[in-house]
Amino acid sequence: MCQKIRMENVAIVLHDTRIPENIGAAARAAANMGVGQLIVSAPRHLDMERVLKVATHSASGLVKAMKVCSTLPEALGGFNWIVGTTARLGGTRRVNSSPADLAAKLIPMSSENRVAVLFGPEDRGLTNEDLQLCHELVNIPTAGFSSLNLAQAVMVMCYELFQARTRAPECHIPRLACRHELENMYEELKETFARIHYINHENPEHRLDKARNFLSRYQLRAREVSIIRGLCRQVVRYGSQCYKDGAAAGAAGSPKNQETG
Repeated sequence: MCQKIRMENVAIVLHDTRIPENIGAAARAAANMGVGQLIVSAPRHLDMERVLKVATHSASGLVKAMKVCSTLPEALGGFNWIVGTTARLGGTRRVNSSPADLAAKLIPMSSENRVAVLFGPEDRGLTNEDLQLCHELVNIPTAGFSSLNLAQAVMVMCYELFQARTRAPECHIPRLACRHELENMYEELKETFARIHYINHENPEHRLDKARNFLSRYQLRAREVSIIRGLCRQVVRYGSQCYKDGAAAGAAGSPKNQETG
């Protein structure tokens, strides 16, 4: 029996779009392939009449149910696995999957997890800061000219997801921590690193980026995120207690206290 991706658990997220017609065309592509949800994050100009005109009647339901968010973290907060799309390669942009490889990987992932495929603005794509919210990156190979129209890129990704099949039994992937849970963990890590002077206070994001890259290699579950956050709190409590004990010992051993004794 063939296994397929649960398309109802997949969402297309369009961030910082400039042109309403591109939203409509992307919605049409997503609807053609059975994608369950469309989310628009921080659109520059959201003219629903222009969006619906391009989406046509077939995708009007997806557009009318579309969620509009003011920030990208808000848009991604409830997702357990986030895939960022990028045309630019190299540097910190380590692409882990091709569209077909990604689709096969998401078959077991989509069973109990909400998956977001994230696209950036038409003129420049996702920034490095945007990509920090992603678990992995995917690149659509081209014959040289790497820039695709937004709706074209959405169609390629949705087609590969729709076509993905596997006959081999896949390992079960339980519910993973959502983006909101992960961001709370990273914020607590950042505060802990600062308290124990593990990071440079002038550039705290540098060390945190390395922690993000390390932890993103693992499919962290909610309880594992809770363990890491609990460890952070314990480190801070232990450090504070050591400081208090040291201050008390110093005060007790001061010359003034010795004379009084």
